[in-house]
Amino acid sequence: ALCYGALPVGSVPKEVNLAGEKNSGRVDRTPWSSKELVGKVHVLFYSEPSKKNLNSVARDAIKAENFPAENFQSWAVVNMASSAIPNFMISHAIKDSQEENPRTIYVKDPDRSLVAWGLADKNNDLTVFDKSGKVVFSVDGLLSDEQVKQLIQVIKINLNTPAVAAK
Repeated sequence: ALCYGALPVGSVPKEVNLAGEKNSGRVDRTPWSSKELVGKVHVLFYSEPSKKNLNSVARDAIKAENFPAENFQSWAVVNMASSAIPNFMISHAIKDSQEENPRTIYVKDPDRSLVAWGLADKNNDLTVFDKSGKVVFSVDGLLSDEQVKQLIQVIKINLNTPAVAAK
């Protein structure tokens, strides 16, 4: 099984838009929509700020593969509401992280919007979407070494699979 999380493999989560007030969306203040999770293989980390390095082994394994940008995108969506750290401090840290990791797009979720998908509120969750926007891998919390291997395998398989529109 490739589903260790609440977001089921095979599902297409309902649309979420992060934009507008409350400093929501990308670091450059442009909006973000889950509709963007198509056309490429997408890896989405959903994290509470204090747990941002929980899955650093998985993050580093993905970085080491240097997947082609035309077929692969990684996202770090920060669950700002789950932390007692003031939002301006989180925003500053996110901006620094964005500069350190230019290939990952950082997005601010000030209202726990992705918790509606079943992602854990105070954790570091990792979800892989295929080119059609369907969940193909889902883990809540820390990935085991075996799950990190599976993660890389799932990405590789899906990179080589043509995009098929989700039904």
